[in-house]
Amino acid sequence: MAARWKPSVTVAAVASRGRAGDTRGVDEYLLVEEETAAGLRINNPAGHLEPGESLVDAVAREVLEETASAFIADRLVGVYLARLDGDVTYLRFAFAGSVAAADPARRLDAGIVRTLWLTLDELRACRDRHRSVLVLRSVEDAASGCAVALDRLVTDPSVHRP
Repeated sequence: MAARWKPSVTVAAVASRGRAGDTRGVDEYLLVEEETAAGLRINNPAGHLEPGESLVDAVAREVLEETASAFIADRLVGVYLARLDGDVTYLRFAFAGSVAAADPARRLDAGIVRTLWLTLDELRACRDRHRSVLVLRSVEDAASGCAVALDRLVTDPSVHRP
C-alpha cells in the first residue's frame, strides 16, 4: 500500500501599520528576512502548525518567535495550496491582524536575521528575494480586503487532548 500523501500545514501573518508620516494612508507590512538554503529571503512571519494547536494559536506563536511581537489575528485572509521546495506541498492559512511593539529582550528564531516593514510597492519591487510566491499573494489579498471571520475556523477539543 502506498504511503498516504499529506501536505505540510503552515500559518502566516500579514500585519500592517500606517506608514510613519504618510498622510495618504499607505500601509507597511511586517516581514522577516531569513536564512534559507537559497540565501537570504523575505517571508511573512510564518511556520508550521504544531500538535495540539489551533490555527490562530499557531500563527500567534510563530509571529512571537520570529518577530518578538505579540500578534492578534482578526481575520483569515486566505487558504493557499502550493508546491514549493521541490516536492513539498504546503497548505498555508494566512491571517491578517495587528502586532504589539517588539520585545527587545526576546531573541528571534534561529535563521531569522531581522524584521522589516515594507509597503506593498516595496514588496513587489523585491519579488526575486521572496521565500515563495505566497508572500506577495497573501499581502495583496489582505490589502484588497479579503476576509473570513475567525469564528468560521473550528478547532475541535480533541485537538488539545494528548
